[in-house]
Formats: sequence, structure tokens, C-alpha cells
Amino acid sequence: MRMRQYSGNRIGLAVVGGVLLAVGTFGYLRGLDHLPGLSPRGKILPERTAQLAADHSWVLWVGALGMLLLSLVCLRWLLLCLGWGRRGTRTGTGTALLCIGLKEIEGINRAGVRVVGEDDRLRVALTCPAAADVGAVVGKLEGDLVGRIRREVSNGELGAVVRVHVRR
Repeated sequence: MRMRQYSGNRIGLAVVGGVLLAVGTFGYLRGLDHLPGLSPRGKILPERTAQLAADHSWVLWVGALGMLLLSLVCLRWLLLCLGWGRRGTRTGTGTALLCIGLKEIEGINRAGVRVVGEDDRLRVALTCPAAADVGAVVGKLEGDLVGRIRREVSNGELGAVVRVHVRR
């Protein structure tokens, strides 16, 4: 089981997003002739490509639309990596107890515990492959494991929702 939060996604997205933002800002400022020392008529594209873009202006619009869609997909990915849009607060103590309680079971990929909502519910999420012993996982969860997590995270009166996701 992995309990470590990987930040490579976030760093990679931030670097790519920063570079794209810088290039876009440069192109925009150059097109408006706000950069001193650079001619707005200076060649950026090869002559053949510039002629093709001049003859078929729709190509530039399709390219701009494609870049806009790509940037929206990257923004959504970044926001999901940052945890925005997820409900509740992650509890490391609950996740650690869950992982310790399920340590004998092989194949669990992901585990997490969150406290959600104003009425404070406990949300337990597990992900395992189809080859894992799901019966053993459910047996452990139906035992005292969810109760121990509930008592440790709060006063023991939280409602709990347990989600076991089995991947193919």
C-alpha cells in the first residue's frame, strides 16, 4: 500500500503551465508591439508555414481552439491533483489505522479516510485489483476496523461510508 503523497504530477503540471503561460504572454505582447526592440513584422514562422496560415486562416483558429482545450484539461488535472473539488478533510491517523488493519491482505493499491460534511461522516475508500481477496477485505472492515477508526478520529458516533473499488 502506498501512503505517500506523490508531488511529481503537481510539479510537472506547474512547470509546463508556467512555460506555456510565459510563451503565450510573450506572443501576445509581441503581437501588440509592447516589447521594445522587437519588430512586430519580424519573422517567427518559416515562409512556407506563414503563407499557409495566411491562405487558410481557419488553421490558426483550430490551433487556438486546440490549445485552449489542452489548457483546460491541464487546469482540471492540476486542480484534481491539488485536491480541490474533493469533499472533507483527509485524516492521516484514520488512513494509517486502515493500512495497519489491512496489512495482511495483498494487493490493496490505495486507501484513504476522510471526514466529510457538516454532520461529520467518515468516508473510507479502498482500491484493489480483481485478483485481491475482496472477501477478506470486507471481513476485516465489517469486524472492528471501521469502529476503531471511528473511535480514533472522533468520539465514535460518526456515520461511516465504506467504498471498495475493484479494478479489472
